[in-house]
Amino acid sequence: MTTSTHLMGQRRFLPLFLTQLLNALNDNLYKNAMVLFVVYQVYDSPETETLISGVATAVFVLPFVLFSATAGQLADMRDKTKIIRWIKFAEILIMSVGATGLLLAARGMQVESLAIPLMFVALFAMGVHSTFFGPIKYAILPQHLHKEEVLAGTGLVEAGTYLAILVGMMLGGALPIMWSIVGVILIALIGYATCRFVPPAPAQCAETKVDWNPIRASKSLITFSMGNPELRYSVLAISYFWTIAAILSVQFIPLAKNVLLADKQVAAVLLVAFSAGIAIGSVSINALLKGDISARYSARSVMALGVLLIGFYALCRVWNLEPAGELFTVGEFLVQPLALALIVNLLLIAVAGGMFVVPLYAFLTTRVDKSEASRSVAANNFISSIFMVVGAGVAGALGVLGIPLQEQLLVSLILCLFSAQLARKLHATEALRPPETF
Repeated sequence: MTTSTHLMGQRRFLPLFLTQLLNALNDNLYKNAMVLFVVYQVYDSPETETLISGVATAVFVLPFVLFSATAGQLADMRDKTKIIRWIKFAEILIMSVGATGLLLAARGMQVESLAIPLMFVALFAMGVHSTFFGPIKYAILPQHLHKEEVLAGTGLVEAGTYLAILVGMMLGGALPIMWSIVGVILIALIGYATCRFVPPAPAQCAETKVDWNPIRASKSLITFSMGNPELRYSVLAISYFWTIAAILSVQFIPLAKNVLLADKQVAAVLLVAFSAGIAIGSVSINALLKGDISARYSARSVMALGVLLIGFYALCRVWNLEPAGELFTVGEFLVQPLALALIVNLLLIAVAGGMFVVPLYAFLTTRVDKSEASRSVAANNFISSIFMVVGAGVAGALGVLGIPLQEQLLVSLILCLFSAQLARKLHATEALRPPETF
């Protein structure tokens, strides 16, 4: 914790931290304003709502599949700080398109024929934006931080990301649509100004030729990541974890509306609890490991997540309340007998998730040479994205097939078992590594 506090006062960390925080904030303010508008004001069918939520997740994640290999190469072969500045400038343009779609939707102008396509175009473009930013926000840490600070820096980046998600979800649910429109553009402008203070991070790689063929580059990226046992187990464990997250994110807003009978502000409160839990877990694991990059608590963390997920399912099953009139408001929801138990359960699920995933991200940037750190993160993003697209597709298909939302939650349990097994293998592998090779 002392290390974390120290880093927050350093220029070699703070501008990057704020830049990625603003990036996540804008992603989630925009995405949640868009999805909540579509679910609560355009459609009135649980099946269609789940499908739209799944499509939105898939559209945002698809660029990671298409462009991660290129993003990793660029970040290793060029100055990372210069790439950040170009990315943040592009965000201003992207959010202008997204804001136009939201504006048309708010005014009821050609909602389905023009506004929604514009919103999805901006969502896809933000996915491209995040694809190129993602490898940098972790891979730049070993360049700017000391060895014993990397885990703390990784935890802070992850915690900051989820605090930003938390605030973005709150704002997306609470702000009038016109304020959200102004907000996404304003945050993009502030993010660009902030990124100008990130210190230079010159290329660590002698190679300068980028392979622009996405298929060939992706195959090379997979070969690279699977050839290192610690990297392989980390990437696969993280991928299963984010598949769980993708499935839950697709189900969450329709579940809040159709099972918990709650309005969009309640859905935002539940998403806030989840994001706060991830942030708490991300910082807590650094204190528990005392800066040591290790997977020794990861298997236990994800198994605890699975047990808590069963508890969340049980609470949803016994939620048989009827709203007095319209959907429950936040005040009405919070006085229900099971509301507090449900929120705490969700918070603990997320705490376990944060404790599971943060050490694994630190493996990505410390178990390879600094010249390959961006490609290591990009490999994780690429494989995780494939898993997430499949997970979001499965969740959307389950909704179309009419499987109750509560039962859809249980799909994630088998993925918890896979993640735990991979974490055990990773811990066994790290135990065989001589200390001096770190």
